[in-house]
Amino acid sequence: MSRKLAVLGRRSSPPLTDAMTVLNAMTAAVVVLDDEGVIRQVNAATEQLFESSASYLCGRALTEFLPPDCPLFALIDQARAEATNVSEYGMTLDSPRTGARTMNIQISPLVEMSHSMVIAMHEQSIALKIGHQLSHRNSARSVTAMAAILAHEVKNPLSGIRGAAQLLEQSCSPEDRTLTRLICDEADRIVALVNRMEVFSDEQPIERGGVNIHRVLEHVRRIAQAGFGRHLRFVENYDPSLPSVLGNRDQLIQVFLNLVKNAAEAAPEEGGEIVLTTSFQHGVRLAVPGSESRMHLPLVVSVQDNGNGIPGDLRPHLFDPFVTTKANGTGLGLALVAKIIGDHGGLIEVDSQPRRTVFRVMLPMVQNGEDA
Repeated sequence: MSRKLAVLGRRSSPPLTDAMTVLNAMTAAVVVLDDEGVIRQVNAATEQLFESSASYLCGRALTEFLPPDCPLFALIDQARAEATNVSEYGMTLDSPRTGARTMNIQISPLVEMSHSMVIAMHEQSIALKIGHQLSHRNSARSVTAMAAILAHEVKNPLSGIRGAAQLLEQSCSPEDRTLTRLICDEADRIVALVNRMEVFSDEQPIERGGVNIHRVLEHVRRIAQAGFGRHLRFVENYDPSLPSVLGNRDQLIQVFLNLVKNAAEAAPEEGGEIVLTTSFQHGVRLAVPGSESRMHLPLVVSVQDNGNGIPGDLRPHLFDPFVTTKANGTGLGLALVAKIIGDHGGLIEVDSQPRRTVFRVMLPMVQNGEDA
């Protein structure tokens, strides 16, 4: 009787899961390297990372997919020399296949296979997006405070300075009128700048409803092609099944008009191209400050140009106020974009390489009962 129960117990145990099935379910890219640095085994995440099949990757050296000066190889040498696990967080992998990615790396020697290594690579992208977004929001708050100060402390004295210059202009010589005119022009220029910054001081909750993002992009494209982007080729890669964005139509037009205008200015005069893309993604959620709720951000809108790219030293500060490469720019356009996207509870990120700069905006969708 006891033997029969034991047999029944063994039969009721769940079957063991195949090791590759487990590896393929992981989001981290896993690579097994032999002692010659040749790839022997990969999982599905590695295939996505290197945009190649397992059959193509296995049997080839890792140096075929990453540049020789990649810091990953120094970490592999360290793990092999010390015969111990090593880790590094925030390592940059940059190659034509992977693009520029920030990864957390863990390397473990395989005891059963002399000098062979298991490498696990997990991308930091989502954490970085959220961290960057918080930084953008802080930048927007700093501009908000500055706008309030400037409106009160600068505009009022400027009106008095301009009025005094106009009075002097009536009784001064023609040579001095050039100076009074200069004073008036500069006062007007500063007032115009302060007026632009006052947009940031509006802390009223935005009115949001269901917005068809494709109609917004079509409206922006028509404006661009009628003016600053008439010399460019526009490509539209839209997902027609995309649900409505939970947002404010006018503010979203302002966001994408700014992004498209920047792309048009970056694109070359000949052969310039702007690609507008919409897509749906799963799994990106952002904590709502002051609550335990999480906002789902499944709608992705991308604006891509084929210009020279954004200088590396400028990228970390791209959404900060007064940061610009334009001769006559104020550096407030992208700061305003970051504020509006933050007000919508969304995220914005940028990926820039020569001939390919992409701004990606992630937005919430309308839930049941929220559509306008």
